[in-house]
Amino acid sequence: MAEENKNEDKPELDDAPAKPRSNTSLIVLFVGMVVVLETGMFFFLVPSAEQVSALAEAELIQSVQEGAEKAEEEQSDENREIEFDLGTFGETFSPIETERSFRVELRLYGLIRKKNREKMTKEFTAKNGRLRHAIRMKIRNSELPELQDNQLGLLQRRILTTCNHLLDEDLLLGVGFHEYQLIEE
Repeated sequence: MAEENKNEDKPELDDAPAKPRSNTSLIVLFVGMVVVLETGMFFFLVPSAEQVSALAEAELIQSVQEGAEKAEEEQSDENREIEFDLGTFGETFSPIETERSFRVELRLYGLIRKKNREKMTKEFTAKNGRLRHAIRMKIRNSELPELQDNQLGLLQRRILTTCNHLLDEDLLLGVGFHEYQLIEE
C-alpha cells in the first residue's frame, strides 16, 4: 500500500497537459542584442566631446570670418568711389598770346565716396553757381598748351582743388571728363 500511495501522489507525466513553450528567453536575447548594438553605435558613431568642441570651434571661426568678410564688404561698399555729375560747360576764350578764339566743350564728373553722396548732393545744390563759376574761370585762365594736353592733368588738378576749396569738406577725390573738345573758331 505504501507503494500505491507513492504512485498516487505522483501524477503521471504522460497524462498531464503540455505547458506552452515560453519565448521569454528569445525576447530577452533580442532586447539584449538591441541594447548592445545601440551601445556600440553610440561609442563608435557619436563623436566624442573633443570632436564636438572642435567642430563647434571650426563653425564659430567660419561664422566669424564670414561676418568679418560681410562687414568688410559693407565697409568697402560705403567707401567705393562713384561718379557725381558736375555739369556740362562750353566756354569760348582767346588765349593771352594770340588773337584766335577757341571753344572748350566738356562734361565734367567728380569722384566721391558712396557714403558721401547725400552730402555732396546738398552742397552741390546749395553752391552750384559758385562751383560752376569757379570751373569756368579755371578753364578760361588755362593756357592753350594745357587745354591741348592729352591727359589734361593740370586742368583736372586745378578744378579739383578749386571745387574742394568751395565745399565744406574735401568730398571730391578726383575729377574727370565724360566728354572733352577743344575747337578753334
